[in-house]
Amino acid sequence: MHIGKSYRLTEFLHWTRRRMYVLLLVTAVPVVLYQSLGLKWIALPWVVVAVLGTATSFIVGFKNAQTYGRTLEAQQLWAAIATSSRYWGLISRDFLTDREKTRSLVYRHLAWLTALRYQLRSERVWESAATQSNAEYRETFFSIPEKETPLDQELRKHLEEEEVARLAATRGKATRLMSEQSEAIRELCIGQKLAVPYHTEMQKTLKDFIDQQSRAERIKNFPYPRQYAIIHTIFVWSFVAMLPFGIVGEFDKLNAHVGGFLAGNMGWFAIPFSLLVSWMYISLDQVGESTENPFEGGANDVPMAQVCRLLEIELRQMLGETELPSLLKPKNNIIL
Repeated sequence: MHIGKSYRLTEFLHWTRRRMYVLLLVTAVPVVLYQSLGLKWIALPWVVVAVLGTATSFIVGFKNAQTYGRTLEAQQLWAAIATSSRYWGLISRDFLTDREKTRSLVYRHLAWLTALRYQLRSERVWESAATQSNAEYRETFFSIPEKETPLDQELRKHLEEEEVARLAATRGKATRLMSEQSEAIRELCIGQKLAVPYHTEMQKTLKDFIDQQSRAERIKNFPYPRQYAIIHTIFVWSFVAMLPFGIVGEFDKLNAHVGGFLAGNMGWFAIPFSLLVSWMYISLDQVGESTENPFEGGANDVPMAQVCRLLEIELRQMLGETELPSLLKPKNNIIL
């Protein structure tokens, strides 16, 4: 997530430059045909282009609203996970008199947070983090914590080696850890180290964690509907392709009102203005695409690693520990 005031214009232009090259070609060819080869018949009525542009603006706005909604839901979800995690730390400390059992429950929860964020960072075929522009931006400006350290290495900070080995053969590691938490508090209840009302409250909290995990998995595994994505792409690129055909005729009409060098050359102004308008639409499309999947490892993702690190510090402080990790440092105002 970008935590600075804004992206720099130079960053944004560099990020979108590959599509700008395509736009320049798409824009220049019709104008050259019109101006240099005298193919005046290729000009389209401006009304046709304007109608398509209006429809395109609606669908671009719809997509960006939906993709922002997915990111906002993901942020709210992790805020809920943070709230429930703090509560879990409190009840684990206050419901039990055995400090070692308390520590085991808290550390297993930290392992669950770790396994969940690694699971959410796994790649999906529809995600855009691997596209050339996003990959290049990532290599230049930030890194993904989950790609730098193996999951097993992170889990060893919170679990015994035996438990890490058992998890290695498990596909759903986060779910397995929730299962082991449930089993652990059941055994505490049977051993009369945890009162029945306390056991019930802790089970309710585990249910909240499972619900939050399922909601996160839904966002991860169900993309922005593909039928909307394809129609959005068709509309945007159709408008971009038709725009210079409609605008070159409008600029050519201005030749009747100018003289000197500009006389007969006003049509060339269709290139920069078409490029500018097309770039605005294409950039909105690219922004929406990069916001669509809030767990993919992009610059606009939910900062799960930072949230987990903050929770680790707070929960370990509840246990009375003093040797604590530090918060992650932003790289170029981006933190994940």
